[in-house]
Order: sequence, then structure tokens, then C-alpha cells
Amino acid sequence: MDFLDLLMREPLKQFYATGTERPEQWRGGPLPPASMLKYIEEVRKHLLLRIPAASQCARNRAVKPVQKLAWHVAVGMTVKKVHEVGLFSSYVDKLMSTMASAYNHNISHLVDFGSGQNYLGRALASPPYSKHIVAIETKGHNQDKAKQFDTIAKLTPRQRYMYNKKATIAGRELDGVTRTPPEQDQSVAVEKERIGVKVDPAADGVGSVQYVEHFIKDGDLSDVVEQVAASESSIDDPIVGTMENNPNIMVMSLHSCGNLVHHGLRSLVMNKAVTAVAMVGCCYNLVTERLSPATYKLPELRPSAHPRVELESTACDPHGFPMSERLCNLHGQGIRLNITARMMAVQAPQNWGEKDSNGFFTRHFYRALLQRIFLDKGVVGPPSVDNIGGSPLGHSSGTPIIIGSLRKACYADFVSYVRGALAKLTVNPERGALFKEKLSDLTDDDIEYYAQQYAHRKKELSAIWSLMAFSAGVVEAVIVADRYSWLKEQREVAHAWAEPVFDYALSPRNLVIVGVKRQGEAETL
Repeated sequence: MDFLDLLMREPLKQFYATGTERPEQWRGGPLPPASMLKYIEEVRKHLLLRIPAASQCARNRAVKPVQKLAWHVAVGMTVKKVHEVGLFSSYVDKLMSTMASAYNHNISHLVDFGSGQNYLGRALASPPYSKHIVAIETKGHNQDKAKQFDTIAKLTPRQRYMYNKKATIAGRELDGVTRTPPEQDQSVAVEKERIGVKVDPAADGVGSVQYVEHFIKDGDLSDVVEQVAASESSIDDPIVGTMENNPNIMVMSLHSCGNLVHHGLRSLVMNKAVTAVAMVGCCYNLVTERLSPATYKLPELRPSAHPRVELESTACDPHGFPMSERLCNLHGQGIRLNITARMMAVQAPQNWGEKDSNGFFTRHFYRALLQRIFLDKGVVGPPSVDNIGGSPLGHSSGTPIIIGSLRKACYADFVSYVRGALAKLTVNPERGALFKEKLSDLTDDDIEYYAQQYAHRKKELSAIWSLMAFSAGVVEAVIVADRYSWLKEQREVAHAWAEPVFDYALSPRNLVIVGVKRQGEAETL
């Protein structure tokens, strides 16, 4: 924890003091080297503000407290999700009010990109917000579950099934054999399942939810807007009623993965009906690359023998990172982020405590040490010349050795870990025989020898992981700055900003990107 404190929490001014004010040691050891202090200072300087208490939105919440979610609205949510949905619902509501008063943009519909089970939309459609939501989701089972939650949240009435008992009895014979009953009207009042299903409000003062099954591949929402416009006649709302089949839309999302945020931001300039966007991103590891071919955690697993596969593996994605021309042309070559950098950017080292950090580093150390045993026993070979820079976790055939999760007892010591891992690997139908052959003579004393021989390397591994996670905060800052810069580059966008909306301890991916279209721009597009 001392090293983590030095990286993220320790004031650095004390190390630059002179004379008697300069400490002779730090926490019982020598002072950190000057080069390390300079590096830490540079990284901290490029990190983004992550504390909502220091942002404008927090001062607004102090004046107008956030509405708590009712229990029937919060059904299915975790503590983290309740925190996120509660704060973001209030944020979106205030943003809509600000847009109406300051920019003369009266939002009629909120379009949720990748709504999942519609936790955010359900909260905004329920009192006290009572907004009109369009939930876009590609997975039908998520929409089915969301509709069940809508019923619990009193957005839709419960289905009542009407059964024709006489028709059922008519199909039974005296001998007890059930036969097909004659065709009679025994239809059930069941909601139609179709694309663009409209969920009507259950009572006055309640918003509405419209589910649209749509695969989002870019920012074009023309087909979604058509479905929204077609359903406006059934909505009793003064704002919606004045739109005359021209909805005024804000696109929002709560933790959209990968390029979904890029598509959402682009929808602001690609669709006349979209007036604003407010999006919280996550899963930077799923973001594609615009200036270079895709990178892989295990490059050797991407074969290139087939021409089509080779073409795909060397292609660049125009929807990927970076979005802005500023970062595309920086220093004449642009900025590129490989898969390792983007994977580390989703870490939250500021939340690492002493107990969980020790467990985290122990798991990584045990896995690395087990790989050393695999190498010494001939299960894997040393990296070939053609695979320099590739993953060290690969098998000689190029297939990675994936152990997966183990019981908590397996992490009591290294012997327990190895035995638990081998118990899974030896029953593998493809390579179990190889592990039995190579590791059958491995004794507990041999395993303990490895643990003692390499025990000092655990501290080195922990330091490297800490440095990577700490430095990756700059990667997240670059991604967020790129999205903000793209908005500022667009002629149609009048205002753009980024700010934290959640408590970092509960939700580390807490930055929202907001863009507001220039007044009158929607009519001229």
C-alpha cells in the first residue's frame, strides 16, 4: 500500500523541500528517487477531475437534492446501479430544464443507446420525472425482462389472461384421454411482440417507454426517429403534441461499451431530430482503432492464412479511436492505443484497498509462477523469434492456457493453487493428457521450492501492475478528451463539456460527455 499511496495519494511537495523541512526518509525507508517523483507528477497532471463534489453538477445537487428511487423502480438493481441511475436521472432532468430555459430546446423524447434492461429509462419514465423514453436494444431477452420490470414499476398494467374453460373441457373424453379441443375463440389478451412496441402509461403523471429493436452500427437513427414520430399521436403531453411528427430528441446512455459512445455522439450531427447527447462510456478495451489495425492480447491466435481474415486483421475502423481530427493529426502521425493500454484504462487503482490489493497481486503472482513451472516442465516452450512481443501465456500450439476461476481455498498458498489449477487442467478433453504426462511427478516440495525461489519477484510484479494501472489513467483522459474535442470540432455543436457525475468509489467510470446542438441547426440540417 505504501507504493500505491505514493503514486496516488501522497503529497509530493514534501520531497522538494529544502533544508530542515526536507524529510530524511519516507515511511521508514529511503526517499523515492527524483525520476520517480517527476514521473508521478507528470501522470497526476494529466489525470481528469474525478470528484463530483468539485464539479458544477454537485453544487446544483446541493440546491436541489437528488430524488431517491422508489423501491418498485429500483427492482433488479444493485447498490452500484441504484447510485448511478439515481444520479444520472437527476442529471438528465436538470440538463433538459437548462436546455429549455437557456437554449430554447424542448426535448420531447430521450433515446437510450443500448438500454439493456432499461433501468435508466424506467427511472426517467416514472414520477417525478415522467419522461418519454425510447429504449434501443439489440437483444430481445433484455427487452422481455425490461417489460416485466416495467409492470412492477407500474408503468404498464399487469396482463390478465382470459381462459375458455368450456373449450378446454370439450377436448376431454370420459376415458380421461385429452384430445385436441374444437377450434373456438380462446384468444388471450397478450401484448404484441414486435419491433417498436409502445408501452402506454399506466396512469396520469407517468411517462412512457417505447422499445425499439435496432442494431446500432453508426449514428444514423432515421428508422428509429420514424417509429418515434409514428407513435407521438398516442402520447398526451403538451411538448410532444407541438412537435407535429418532428420529435426533439436527446440521446443518452449509461455506460455504453466501446464504440457505442462514438455512435451516440455522431448521432448529434447525423440526425436532424437529435438536439443533445449525454453519454457515459465504459469498456475502453472494446473500442476499435482508427489509425492502425486491431491489436490482440494474444496476437499469435489471429491466423492470417485466409485472405479474408488477413484483410480483416489489417483493416482500420473509421468508427474507432481517435474520433477527433486533433488527435488523428497530432505530431503528424496521430495517437494510437493498443489493447493493453485500453484494457488497463478500465482499472480503478484509487479504489484498491490493502486487503483486496494483496489478493489481486497474489493471484497474478501465482499465475505467473505457475507459467514458470509450465515452461520448466516442457508444457510450453520459450517464445520463438517470430513471436517476440507476443503473449507469454500461450501453449506451444498457440492456444492459451486458461485456468479460469478457482475456489477461495486454492489461494491459501501456492501449493493449493497449483493443485487446484491442475485438477481443472488435467480433465481438459483436449490437453488433459499432456498435463498429466508432463506434471505427474510434480511434488508438493517441488511446488514449495518455486514459491520460495521466486518469492522476491512478487513485489516486482505488484509494482509493475500498480504503475500500469496508475499510468492508464492518462489513457482514459486521452479517450475522454478525444470525444470532447470531436464535439468541439463540429460546426453544428454549440456547447460541449465533460464532468463527473458519480462517486468514483462506487462507479469509477463516472465521466459524462455532453453536447448541445446550436439553436436553429436542427431546422437547417
